[in-house]
Amino acid sequence: MKDELIQPSEVLLRSLIASRIAESPERRITFAQYMEWVLYEPQHGYYATNAVNIGAEGDFFTSPHLGADFGELLAEQFAEMWDILGNPVPFTLVEMGAGAGILAADILRYLQQHYREIFEVLEYVIVEIAPGLISQQQQVLQNMLGKTAALVRWCSLEEIPKNSIVGCFFSNELVDALPVHQFAIEEEQIREIYVTSRDGVTFEEVTGVPSTPKLAEYFDLVGIELPSSVYADGYRSEINLAAYNWLSTVAAKLRRGYLLTIDYGYPATRYYSLGRRQGTLQCYYRHMHHDNPYINIGQQDITAHVNFTALERWGDRLQLPKLGFTQQGLFLMALGLGDRIAALSTGGENIIKSQGISGLLRCRDTLHQLIDPMGLGNFGVLVQTKGLREEERGRSLKGLKMPLM
Repeated sequence: MKDELIQPSEVLLRSLIASRIAESPERRITFAQYMEWVLYEPQHGYYATNAVNIGAEGDFFTSPHLGADFGELLAEQFAEMWDILGNPVPFTLVEMGAGAGILAADILRYLQQHYREIFEVLEYVIVEIAPGLISQQQQVLQNMLGKTAALVRWCSLEEIPKNSIVGCFFSNELVDALPVHQFAIEEEQIREIYVTSRDGVTFEEVTGVPSTPKLAEYFDLVGIELPSSVYADGYRSEINLAAYNWLSTVAAKLRRGYLLTIDYGYPATRYYSLGRRQGTLQCYYRHMHHDNPYINIGQQDITAHVNFTALERWGDRLQLPKLGFTQQGLFLMALGLGDRIAALSTGGENIIKSQGISGLLRCRDTLHQLIDPMGLGNFGVLVQTKGLREEERGRSLKGLKMPLM
């Protein structure tokens, strides 16, 4: 991918990172630190500015951009959670990383229309650190919900009191954007990948001794033998230690209820398979993806797949045991997406009248994209719990049950 004309904000961010590298003890920083700055630096980072562009014409799109069905089916799952928890008042939904705000609007509108008793006791909290996205979310919610938008409040995870939430923390494509450490195998040893700069403008990689023993401990956690002679020199991948900090914070805030994580990723055995020699790191820029994080700095998203085994094992340590794990396609089908697809075949006359046959086909294609096993349908859905009584844990969620095909 060719480097394009460098934007002024990118020049400033490059200079800032280069100066911090120059000030560091060995004139290098971990890739995790580099990724954190290019994505979240308060003034010039990708998520801190208006550079982030989510949607069909943007850098990337998410399930909510395919229509209201995704949010409405999640709302069905939240309604069941409320029932299992004994109809708590208030019932709190905490959306972490709300994107453009579309998902929040779809969930709130659906609960207001179909579950009025829940809507009346609902608290909806958005955890978002990017000022540009907060502004966008507020505008979208105001446009889509009107006065109902006043129900939503914004805060950081740290601002939520400990042991205060009864309800559900949830995220859709959040964990993949947390900063990751990168490593490479050299002479059958784990070497961490660092970022340095010779000229104060461009960046290059060097390897060295791991910055923390937590990298080696991570492989013990997930049951992967690394280093090992079966991993050839040049093998590289990622370790997401930031996910533990995020998970531990959520565990501290949740008193009773659920943590629902939807994202793309693998269990550890697939994540660190021998065939995945270059890891999973990807960059997204203007709806194209590539693997060079050292261009378009502050202008592109950088992500890495989620290691769901790590989330499960850490959850066990944090009193957030796994209730179930499935794929998004199966999750949505179990919640009723199959019925919606069938309804288009048997009762799509209104759509045909308003949008024609092409409109009906677009609606059907949209629903199928949500369950496409080669795309969004293959996303992982992990449900963890805290504080549930034995009989409550015994009631498996509808979304985790095998759907009738």
